[in-house]
Amino acid sequence: MQTTIQAAQNTTGATPLAEASQPGRLQSLDVFRGLTVMAMILVNNPGDWGHIYAPLEHAHWHGCTPTDLIFPFFLFIVGVSITYALDGTRQQPATHRRTMLRVLKRAAILFGLGLFSALFPKFDFSTVRIPGVLARIAVVFLVCGIVFLKTSRRQQVGLLAFVLIFYNVLLQLVPVPGYGPANLEAGTNLGAWLDRTVLGEAHLWKQSRTWDPEGLLSTLPAIGTGLLGLLAGQWLRRREVEPATRVAWLFVGAVGCVLAGLVWNGWFSINKALWTSSYVLYTGGLALATLAGLYWLVDVQHYRRWTLVPLVFGVNAITAFFLSGLIPRLLNMVQVPGITGEKVGLRTWLYDTLFVPYFSPVNASLAGAVTCVLIWLAVLWLMYRRNIIIKV
Repeated sequence: MQTTIQAAQNTTGATPLAEASQPGRLQSLDVFRGLTVMAMILVNNPGDWGHIYAPLEHAHWHGCTPTDLIFPFFLFIVGVSITYALDGTRQQPATHRRTMLRVLKRAAILFGLGLFSALFPKFDFSTVRIPGVLARIAVVFLVCGIVFLKTSRRQQVGLLAFVLIFYNVLLQLVPVPGYGPANLEAGTNLGAWLDRTVLGEAHLWKQSRTWDPEGLLSTLPAIGTGLLGLLAGQWLRRREVEPATRVAWLFVGAVGCVLAGLVWNGWFSINKALWTSSYVLYTGGLALATLAGLYWLVDVQHYRRWTLVPLVFGVNAITAFFLSGLIPRLLNMVQVPGITGEKVGLRTWLYDTLFVPYFSPVNASLAGAVTCVLIWLAVLWLMYRRNIIIKV
């Protein structure tokens, strides 16, 4: 991980409209990324996994809750970010090889961070989960980065359509070896079979062992989510198009994607764990609408006073996500006497002491999650004030 120090943007001053189309950071995108990472931390760190409000849980299988929007939103943002990071080198074919090596290096670092997070603190390679959130981000970033450099917008649209249709055909028409006809059940679909065959059950999601929500085959449509972000980012960079027109067409695209996802849901159910094609379009449409709204508010109308909190998360998103998953495990390595006299981890003791006695179970769990977000707000605020941005 490479640490760089750079000036953070002013969150309250007016920025010339042209900046929204110039290379560099799109402030509304940082806000979108920050809101998404805040939501990630909130849903990943409840005080008690046994007591969670329904909107803060994933759908049991088919369907979509607010929590199921978070990861596709982040992958969509990855796609948009690529257009701003690589557009300059895209116009210079002689630099493509060097750029692709940089993309590969960053993807490898992201994958390595994910593997480290899965290994910590036992470092047992025989049972380490290989797929995961950071691993999927790494693959989507790598593929979308190369696609952006080497293809046109029309080719990207064609690739997106091919990926979604091909994935639908695979899951609903190809028989599953050892199980029979194609199906969309948790442990017996084609993706689950592929994960067990290639990775082995010991290296899959520990809650299931027989399938993984970030598995190999479902990474294919996840790349489609990144491609939607690529297309949205390129549209936002159309300097010859008025900002109001850009926003209007983003909303049109959003409505179209949501409706297409809902229609496709009729025979290929919206499902995060399978990352179905209908899920890609439905969540991608909602991501398009969110980006359009934020772009209009932040980069066109300059309503920025409210953006400081998400900005401090957005400019250090991977740092916040990675460490917010690591530090609770570090705390629980410290054993202290619990309220029953038995040894418990320090994080558990803090939760049992500060929240459990004063709230109902679900509210205590929510309070613990919100406190985690606030703690990270304080840490990232200090980093932001010192202009510290950690780049992977």
